[in-house]
Amino acid sequence: MSWLLKDVLLYGEGSPTDVVLRDGVIAEIGTGLSGDETIDGAGCVLLPGLVDLHTHLREPGREDAETVETGTRAAAVGGFTAVHAMANTNPVADTAGVVEQVWRLGQEAGHCDVFPVGAVTVGLEGKEMAELGTMADSAARVRVFSDDGKCVSDASLMRRALEYVKAFDGVIAQHAQEPRLTDGAQMNEGINSSLLGLTGWPAVAEEAIIARDCLLTAHVGGRLHVCHVSTAGSVELIRWAKSKGWDVTAEVTPHHLLLTDDACCGYDPTFKVNPPLRTQADVDAVREGLADGTIDAVATDHAPHALEDKETEWGAAAMGMIGLETALSVVAQTMVEPGRLTWRQVAERMSEAPARIGRLDGHGRPLAVGEPANVVLVDPTARWVVDPAQTTSRSRNTPFAGHELPVRIRATFLRGTPTAVEGKPA
Repeated sequence: MSWLLKDVLLYGEGSPTDVVLRDGVIAEIGTGLSGDETIDGAGCVLLPGLVDLHTHLREPGREDAETVETGTRAAAVGGFTAVHAMANTNPVADTAGVVEQVWRLGQEAGHCDVFPVGAVTVGLEGKEMAELGTMADSAARVRVFSDDGKCVSDASLMRRALEYVKAFDGVIAQHAQEPRLTDGAQMNEGINSSLLGLTGWPAVAEEAIIARDCLLTAHVGGRLHVCHVSTAGSVELIRWAKSKGWDVTAEVTPHHLLLTDDACCGYDPTFKVNPPLRTQADVDAVREGLADGTIDAVATDHAPHALEDKETEWGAAAMGMIGLETALSVVAQTMVEPGRLTWRQVAERMSEAPARIGRLDGHGRPLAVGEPANVVLVDPTARWVVDPAQTTSRSRNTPFAGHELPVRIRATFLRGTPTAVEGKPA
């Protein structure tokens, strides 16, 4: 079976061209081509399939919120051909057995490739380093390790982890949150937290860990990836570390690119998230950091929750938002439409850089003949209104309910096979 993508714009540039996907690769690029099935892509942009460095699929343990099957279907609808599944499952993905289970579930589902993230510490408890080497040597070939949801706050343990993963070119993805500065914190520390009577979450709690870990990374010559950067100070610290030539990368979430802590003023737990929504000055800074390359990637931090965990009072509600199906649209609204990023730069931040950081083969590759046919076709002129009842994810906790967003995914292809077409799983 071959697919003809007719009259598409590669990276949104140049003149329309035809692209034929056959036998799992991009077989032909040119004009007047043919295929067994055709999608009229006039006016549409063709990009490499998106890669998410930060997805919570919840399986094993919280299948009421999400499964590998439902989460990867949502990923395909959002234009993703690969996701990294975070380790805070139950049981925790801190052994070769658990990461292989998640990896095999992804293979069986077949909607996108699933690359498990291994825990840094046993049980995410921050006390004893997990079996990093055996997870790296497993069939899942883990290269990203994170205690996300919790910070590796012990500096000595963090140093040893950064040293250890050098043996197999791994990276430690840190959830930067000094726990002693965020005990009981509910939202960003500032005017709104004072007005709402909620315990504040200071920016320095994130920035202090980033500063420490950048220095540790330089000391041991390791690789550090900073998860979900949310403050202006964090952007400056990462910019400084990169100016030193240290191997530090970073990601920002779509919700931190668009929303501020003003959204919390109605006590709607949908907007309760870790790290918290910050100020407009912080939003402006992370946008600038993504535009100038200080922040390498956009990662969704897709965090599904069962209804009872979010539809409750603020203090008892779980932290997190879903984001796989809206990520590209939010990036288009905040970065492409204002001229901060071109579509080629979007491909770098949402496909090429995440694949490079995760050391993935076959993803984030150029749109060229012979390359794997992991691609996404995007309609840049379409607009749509987010309806939580229509999400492909098992959960409904989107912060963009009722928002009109630009850009729709026309089709997603994994190795030349459609996994989503016209906003629906194939």
